[in-house]
Amino acid sequence: MSKAMRPLWGIVYFIGLVYYIIVSARDVVIQCINGKIDPQVMEIDTVLKRPVSMAILANSITLTPGTLTIDVFPEKQKLLVAVISPRSQKDVIPFEGWIKKMVED
Repeated sequence: MSKAMRPLWGIVYFIGLVYYIIVSARDVVIQCINGKIDPQVMEIDTVLKRPVSMAILANSITLTPGTLTIDVFPEKQKLLVAVISPRSQKDVIPFEGWIKKMVED
């Protein structure tokens, strides 16, 4: 992919991140009201290789309500993430592809 497309992927990432922050905030409120909270720590595998990409992903996870990045292992391409309730890895990092296209491709 050309470097000229990176700013466009940055815009897509930003819009997507704002969307997921809003959706997650609503979901956390609903889970708190229903009492369906079951905190867990997950090990998340990522395709990102650059430390800057992993830092962006880790911060994006932490910005999203109901999730918190505990640690980053760039050499293993893994993140340790606390979640408010069980969910799939794909649901925790839906913006990973945009970050890859924005920073790595």
